[in-house]
Amino acid sequence: MDTVINFLAHGTLNWSWWQVALATLALTHVTIVSVTVFLHRSQAHRGLDLHPAVMHFFRFWLWLTTGMVTKEWVAIHRKHHARVERDGDPHSPVVFGLGMVFFRGAELYRNEARNEETLRRFGHGTPNDWMERNVYSRYSLLGVLIMLAIDLALFGIIGLTVWAVQMAWIPFWAAGVVNGVGHAIGYRNFACPDTSTNIVPWGIIIGGEELHNNHHAHGTSAKFSSRWFEFDVGWCYIRALQFFKLATVKKVAPKLKLAPEATRSDVDLNTLQGVITHRYEVLARYTELLKKAASDELVRLKPSRKKGSPDCDFTLLRRARSWLTWSDDSLDETQRAQLETVLADNKVLDTLVEMRRDLVRLWESSSASSEQLLDDLQAWCQRAQQSGIDSLEEFANRLRRYAA
Repeated sequence: MDTVINFLAHGTLNWSWWQVALATLALTHVTIVSVTVFLHRSQAHRGLDLHPAVMHFFRFWLWLTTGMVTKEWVAIHRKHHARVERDGDPHSPVVFGLGMVFFRGAELYRNEARNEETLRRFGHGTPNDWMERNVYSRYSLLGVLIMLAIDLALFGIIGLTVWAVQMAWIPFWAAGVVNGVGHAIGYRNFACPDTSTNIVPWGIIIGGEELHNNHHAHGTSAKFSSRWFEFDVGWCYIRALQFFKLATVKKVAPKLKLAPEATRSDVDLNTLQGVITHRYEVLARYTELLKKAASDELVRLKPSRKKGSPDCDFTLLRRARSWLTWSDDSLDETQRAQLETVLADNKVLDTLVEMRRDLVRLWESSSASSEQLLDDLQAWCQRAQQSGIDSLEEFANRLRRYAA
């Protein structure tokens, strides 16, 4: 009887609480690696190919620990990128609100998983073998029940807590934190047309998925880190698999290449290609330039405000400062009218905003020839260098050094 009671209390391993805690972290870590390497980078975006044995291990593990179906996850994620921040995005904080995505992200996922049109249009190319059709997809709940039995057998009654943590890990960190917080709080390396952010330092816990802005800028890249301090643990595992010939990397984000300043006096086709390739990095730098100009203008207006003069210009600019970097279609009529009032009273900001619009039009053009785009970029750089705005002139000089 004592043996039975001990088994029920402590399981076959009879581990202490801290050993069970470490085991739980290890188990959930395997799950997040399976999501980021297999589901996300390999299946959804085709950034790498995995050896069949590795693929099947990830599929089996996700069946045990999440019950997620590969085709459903891939289809929902691809739709997120295709409809990002617009109607139809399955889990956008802009559409649903941050609270909804953070606390009920798993519910949004389940709702979209029942959308047959989403699965048909975005779920192509995912595994469709006998195991997928007859086990993983057909009995998606069976795996998590088997995992419950395994946890109870290994750890005893505390195995129920281990299992609960395993079941909550992906809904909380992926559906809640990455999809929610990753579009609301953090920093941006790239000014891609969405609200994605990087939310370091959660690399080990989320497997590199916290570098969400980097991913949205270069969606098909198998590597998410971009700057020296960013740690992408998922990329570490990919490199290890690559070393053992178990993975083949197909795509990584292009590295920014700047020609030596002394050798680049004019804009050529190589410059144009470099600017277009790194357009989100270019726009991010320009955004910082605009923010700095707005801050400088606020500093200039503040002294007169303290002396008792009307503070309309100061208050309006402070309110409209964030709108300076938004695209025109992101502003409502009131915001657009207030921004135009600010720009009418400030020639420098007006010039910077107009030049930003012209720069964006350059890479958004789908019908212009390379020669026309090159002429437009040359004209843009010439206008910038003749603007009399030091920061804009410096920006144009740097832009001339971009290379493919």
